[in-house]
Parts: sequence; structure tokens; C-alpha cells
Amino acid sequence: MSKQAKNPVGSIETMFEVIYALLDLGGAGVTELSVYLDIPKSTLHNYLSTLRQEDFVRKEGSTYRVGIRFLELGAAARKQYPVYEIARPEVNKIAEETGELANLLIEEHGMGTYLHRSRGTEAVNVGAHIGTCVNLHSTALGKSILAYLPDARVDTIIDRRGLPAQTAQTITTQSELEQELNRIRERGYAIDDEEHHEGLRCIAAPVLSNDDRVLGAMSIAAPTNRMRGDRFNEELPQILLERVNVVELNITYSWDAYFSSYYDIAVMLL
Repeated sequence: MSKQAKNPVGSIETMFEVIYALLDLGGAGVTELSVYLDIPKSTLHNYLSTLRQEDFVRKEGSTYRVGIRFLELGAAARKQYPVYEIARPEVNKIAEETGELANLLIEEHGMGTYLHRSRGTEAVNVGAHIGTCVNLHSTALGKSILAYLPDARVDTIIDRRGLPAQTAQTITTQSELEQELNRIRERGYAIDDEEHHEGLRCIAAPVLSNDDRVLGAMSIAAPTNRMRGDRFNEELPQILLERVNVVELNITYSWDAYFSSYYDIAVMLL
């Protein structure tokens, strides 16, 4: 659950309910939305017409869909994370070198959000896309971030987001998670062994500032039959860590002053 506003504005809450309903349903007519949200048709017409006026909703016949203008907002929001511009070329190189799916994820409000994904020639389609949010504890990316956050902040995230199971392999107790985070700090990278998607393994490493603040994480994901033996235990971790090191060096020498002020703001957003 997200942090509760002190004095929430009901009309704005309803507007987002309408938007998320359109996303969940893949588009819908007024009658379907009215049943789905238990909102009168006349009220829905007002919200939909306003959203359409501002180009955030489009209409195809009698069906309303989320508009492409949200892409503009998402792109602008992504650029506020300097780690995106710095890490993107290295994520692309990982995908090209390994042939697999490479990712960049950041944490905000206790959830992980994919900022960039790059597909190699053999990459699998796992359904997630740029902007998809995931629980941190169920992915290698998220666990590598949690391992370098202050303990108090990890506790806050668990209190707010819980430890829901994604598969039978997901860590769902805080004691198990604490042990896993210790192993990640010792190893230098995290492993997701079918904890978020069955049949998929992932290796991820945190992107750290020069004073060990975690700014995000990068990963390589592939089917279990290609993630085994020396490739899983040595080859891919080495490729990943080398690329992460390049990103960290570029951050240290290009953006350190900016990240110092940005991190203070990010902490206040939690």
C-alpha cells in the first residue's frame, strides 16, 4: 500500500481508478467501466471526457483506452534519474555480448521500476516492460538494491510492501531475506533462481556511488537451461560486474555532486 495522503482529493483518486481500470481491462466501454468500478455512468462520462480532452484517454468507437501522452510523462520522469543515461549503453552492451535480456531497475516508494531493458538475440519475452513495477524481494535486481539500503529503510519497505510470493521459490520471511542480503553483500551480486518467474534465472548487481549509496541495479536474465554451470557461476557474473564497474566509474567522475543532492530528495519521497 502506498503512503496515505493527509488530505486526499477524492476526485484525483477516482481519476486514477479510472486510468488503472482502463489499463487492467485493456480498454473498456462506459458500461463495463461502471460495473468494474461501481461508479455511475454519468460520473464516468465526466472523467473520461476530461481525460480525453487532455489527450490522456483516446476513444475507439465506444471503447476508451489509455492515451499515448502518458509515454511523454514517463520519458520525462525517467530522465530525472541520471543513472539511466549513464547505465543505458552498458545495459545494451550486456545484451549484445550475452545474447540475453539485460535490465536496469531503480527503487522508488519501496518498489522496483524498470528504467531500461535491452534484448539480445536469444532473449526471452517475460512480459514485463519499461515502467513495470515489481516487489524488490522477489527479483535479483530488487534484492541487490535492498542489500545496500540502510536496515531501517529495508524494514520500512517490508512493512509497507510485505513479502508476497510470486512463485514457490520466492523468499517470504524477513529472516530468510536478511540471510540472503548478507550473502549478496559477500558475493557482490544477487541471484534470482525462479523466484519471480518460473523457468527464469537472473543475476543482478547494484550500481553504487563512491560512498556506497545504491542508485539502481543491472541484471542478466535467461531461461534456467542457459543459466547453469560455469556460465551461471562465473562467465555471466563477470560480464555483469565489469559493466557495472564502468557505470560506477562514470557516475563517480561525472555526476557525484548531482547524486548527492538527488539522494537526499529520494529519501524524503519514501
